[in-house]
Amino acid sequence: MNFTLPFLPARPEKPRNNGLTMMMDKGLSVRQVEDFLSASGSLTDIVKLGFGTSYLTNNIEQKIKLYKEAGMKVYLGGTLFEAFIIRGMFNDYLKLLDKLKLNSAEVSDGSIEMPHDEKCGYIHTLSKHYTVLSEVGSKEGSKVFPAAKWTQMMNKELEAGSWKVIAEARESGTVGIYNSNGSADTMLINEIMAKVDGDSILWEAPLKPQQVWFLKLLGSNVNLGNIAYDDVIPLETLRLGLRGDTFFSFLPKELQQTTEV
Repeated sequence: MNFTLPFLPARPEKPRNNGLTMMMDKGLSVRQVEDFLSASGSLTDIVKLGFGTSYLTNNIEQKIKLYKEAGMKVYLGGTLFEAFIIRGMFNDYLKLLDKLKLNSAEVSDGSIEMPHDEKCGYIHTLSKHYTVLSEVGSKEGSKVFPAAKWTQMMNKELEAGSWKVIAEARESGTVGIYNSNGSADTMLINEIMAKVDGDSILWEAPLKPQQVWFLKLLGSNVNLGNIAYDDVIPLETLRLGLRGDTFFSFLPKELQQTTEV
């Protein structure tokens, strides 16, 4: 860092297993990626090439190479995986991963209907050669899963070979683990935390209030995803208590202040 400041939360060194930040690349150019890595590469662990953007993005192989050389796990959005599966093209998907020299893959069923055993089969197959992240939760706000189903699916997917299970929120932050107004579904999240290993969960939290909520609940080393490329540094300041929303969250008691009324 640029200078010394005491009483900041400890952050694991990269490569790390917790305190992860996943950035969502929705079509950055090569030059934007270079600028991003210059500014925020040291703070980013995972890059998701969002939904089906990899079909359209120019110079995608060069982008992936830059991210990987910076020590990041890179994977194609789960929606693209589903686009291949619904067309009966899983083998073509495997060939694409090899062509792009990817080291990670996402398995999701947020847009299509898929038996869970079939989904776990894809996870098991991919996990032999790739780091697998699997996503739980529908992209449709009208589809509400009971908490028991969330925890059962997450644990089965971890058993099948997932490195992390992603708690769905979309880039809007208004479905899955959140209510339609973006607030956290606290009953669901508490149930997930009680039944699933916390370090194995990557919580999608695209909105600042959601990031603050999770940091106050689970501390500076919670795994957070769907972070915009220009929000990575602001998120890290939240993790360290260097922004008003979490300023007192990690300070020792002797430095805490209370407002007298």
